[in-house]
Amino acid sequence: QVQLVESGGGLVQAGGSLRLSCAVSGRIFSSYNMGWFRQAPGKERVFVAAISVRGGSTHYADDSVKGRFTISRDNAKNTVYLQMNSLKPEDTAVYYCAADRAVPGFALSRRMETYDYFGQGTQVTVSS
Repeated sequence: QVQLVESGGGLVQAGGSLRLSCAVSGRIFSSYNMGWFRQAPGKERVFVAAISVRGGSTHYADDSVKGRFTISRDNAKNTVYLQMNSLKPEDTAVYYCAADRAVPGFALSRRMETYDYFGQGTQVTVSS
């Protein structure tokens, strides 16, 4: 059984930092690209970042997070991370990690429907 469990969310002031973690159980981590999505109140869930199986390739949503957020993974610990710096109130959302089975020749996906597994999410609240 595959489980993705996020942690590290919380309340932080604007300009602060948080590091989200996602622990993955089940024998999938070494075969799956990993991603982070977020869902703000009243809005759709959107892509934030993704990382390839071995960590050699990353992709970020857009300029709203690029340069502030960093995705990484530790395959020995079956864990993916999202380091978030210079947080803004508009970063407030529930953050979800997700696993996408890697297919040779295909780029990292930003489409939610291509991901096979999602965690339950962790709340991040940034106060102004």
